[in-house]
Amino acid sequence: MTATRSLLDPTTLNWDAHGLVTAIVQDATTAAILMVGHMNAESLRRTLAGPHVWFWSRSRQELWEKGATSGHFLDVVSVTADCDGDALLIRATPHGPTCHTGKASCFHRPMTEPAFIAAEDDLAEVPGAIGPDVLRDVTAVIAERQRTMPDGSYTTYLFREGLDKIAKKVGEEATEVVIGAKNVERGDTTGRDLLANEIADLFYHALVLAQATDLPDEAIWLALAQRRGHAVDTPPRAPKPRK
Repeated sequence: MTATRSLLDPTTLNWDAHGLVTAIVQDATTAAILMVGHMNAESLRRTLAGPHVWFWSRSRQELWEKGATSGHFLDVVSVTADCDGDALLIRATPHGPTCHTGKASCFHRPMTEPAFIAAEDDLAEVPGAIGPDVLRDVTAVIAERQRTMPDGSYTTYLFREGLDKIAKKVGEEATEVVIGAKNVERGDTTGRDLLANEIADLFYHALVLAQATDLPDEAIWLALAQRRGHAVDTPPRAPKPRK
């Protein structure tokens, strides 16, 4: 963790009566919330020193290095305090499941539908337990496919065919989205499900295109974020004139 700005002094945090602050752990790659724990001054000091996340166990009344027993360590990426100084956001890279139950996240007991489920292999357990974080998961898988190029993978096939093939697929899927939307407009009973799949295909191929052109996914999220507020209400830019 390299200091690039004025950093908060831990002694200025709003420690509770027991000398603790709440620590929320987030997967640095997928942005999934993994767990919530508590830190005292010493566990925070060790966390800031790295490489692993430490907590204070309120039940055992002792310092606790996450993963010391299971091997499922949390590698520290960043630590940020909230506005009141009584909670910390710990972005980390997990080594294996974070929850003691074997789940990827401690948050796996839905009380609403849809709900949030962090682990991909848990998605089938709770209908509708899917959110936009899946885009990050898909992006990570696409990047892994490009690194390892496993045989039998459609993503590998696209990378081997090259940018022209990938771009052509993006165009084809965009056309399928338009056709799907018209089917919904006509009242096709299966139209919405088919349209959802066509949009998902378009997203997937666009993410493959981004990976093939070395466009960081963060640049896409930033571009989307910049469309919040007035940007999403402004008319589209006029098309560039043909030369």
